[in-house]
Amino acid sequence: MVNHIVMWKFKPEIEEGQKAEVKKAMEENLKALVGKVPGLLTVEFVNNPIPSSTHDIALVTTLEKAEDIAAYAVHPEHVKVADTYVRPYVMERACLDY
Repeated sequence: MVNHIVMWKFKPEIEEGQKAEVKKAMEENLKALVGKVPGLLTVEFVNNPIPSSTHDIALVTTLEKAEDIAAYAVHPEHVKVADTYVRPYVMERACLDY
């Protein structure tokens, strides 16, 4: 089993009042990938980090094996969710796999 953690900051043009709705859509759609993307076991979405954090939101996933990370990245369902609900709103992506 491997862990894949991704963190982002919101783009400056995303208004404070819009963030809750964006986070909700991200969480719902990212969690819905379990069972659709082979090898993806769990998805946790962190949307309320404590003030000492350097990023606004995070995705914590577990996958069966390291090779599944590359397959997940290009899977059509993941790409659709990322292109629709994540990438338009975020910047400064950081990733840690272990």
